[in-house]
Amino acid sequence: MASLASQRCLHHSGREAVARCPECGRFFCRECIVEHEDRVICAGCLTKLADAQNKAPSRIRLAALLPAVGVWLGLLVAWLVFYFVGRTLLSVPDDFRAGKVWKADWLHSDMEARK
Repeated sequence: MASLASQRCLHHSGREAVARCPECGRFFCRECIVEHEDRVICAGCLTKLADAQNKAPSRIRLAALLPAVGVWLGLLVAWLVFYFVGRTLLSVPDDFRAGKVWKADWLHSDMEARK
């Protein structure tokens, strides 16, 4: 393999190469390379890396989901409480809700007290 001093830029054949891209392995002049994350890389490979990072699925952190999960769990618990309270109230006999049971007992005990 030839040394860097004898290499020419891939895009500018009249210029000496000053760096080799670690991604593609080609040689480039000062105008064709950029420094990215503490390494020298060519513009084409930098574009590919940026596209790959943009296409990567964004991960939602668990900490960001906790408030939403807490709200949904709170609503579920509230719904369950109201559901079972309603079921309990529906299981009360009709006579009790109409006042026949407790009024009859009250009148009955009141009439016996008067005798």
